[in-house]
Amino acid sequence: MTFLVTGATGKAGRHVVDELLRLGHPVRALTRDPAKARLPAKAEVVKGDLTDPDSVRPALRGVTGAHLLTVGGDDYATLRTGPELAQMAAEAGVRRVTLLWNGQEGPVEKAFEDGDVEWTRLQPVDFMGNTLGWAPVVRAESRVSEPFADIPMAVIHEADVGAVAAAVLAQGGHGGKAYLLTGPEPYTSRQRLATIAQMLGRDLEFDELTEEQAREHWHSAGYGQELIELIAAWQGHPPPEAQTPSPAVRQITGREPRTFEQWVREHAHHFTT
Repeated sequence: MTFLVTGATGKAGRHVVDELLRLGHPVRALTRDPAKARLPAKAEVVKGDLTDPDSVRPALRGVTGAHLLTVGGDDYATLRTGPELAQMAAEAGVRRVTLLWNGQEGPVEKAFEDGDVEWTRLQPVDFMGNTLGWAPVVRAESRVSEPFADIPMAVIHEADVGAVAAAVLAQGGHGGKAYLLTGPEPYTSRQRLATIAQMLGRDLEFDELTEEQAREHWHSAGYGQELIELIAAWQGHPPPEAQTPSPAVRQITGREPRTFEQWVREHAHHFTT
């Protein structure tokens, strides 16, 4: 069984590739720039862009299952190409797909729900890996400036998302289900920084921004308005289920989700000078 992984160079996508290869499956990895992919040699790296369905069609040939993003482009905008992707997957004989949401149900999810291919929605509340965005300022200034400092989120290790996606694709039996994916416990942003500080043995300062200041920062960083609204809503007013550990990782993979402390140990070198 050959599996297609889109967004193969992303935080979760790399782990989906690694886990499927570990399970012994051929993997076709889709990326917009294969020359920069730096993926395992066993993966077949192909060029394609989900915002351009015709570029994806060749990659679907001979594929049993596919891991699909629901956003695309440099601005992480919601993909509007869901109907084309769902139709092409069905025509290619794809049996099942995992759909990695972006915090809301969009055209990709709806198209597959209305189609003939078995689908499973994966809904990580937030990646631990997004904490890497703090690394440059931690190295330079020993501080982090973020909004919503004391709102907890049960952030998940991206490797656990990859493990869940690979298990769903390889095993089947999860059709029509949506899984909220979390880590083993909720953390506030302030607590995450304190954990990093403890691991590094350094004093790190948390400077809490107002929501208005954060919006200005995101805008100046080039974020589109759709993404800004999504981040503000999800981080500032998360639903209760995003703050409560879910059993999904354990139920699907057979093991407990990785802790944030483990993630920090693996990535501590990014925060040191």
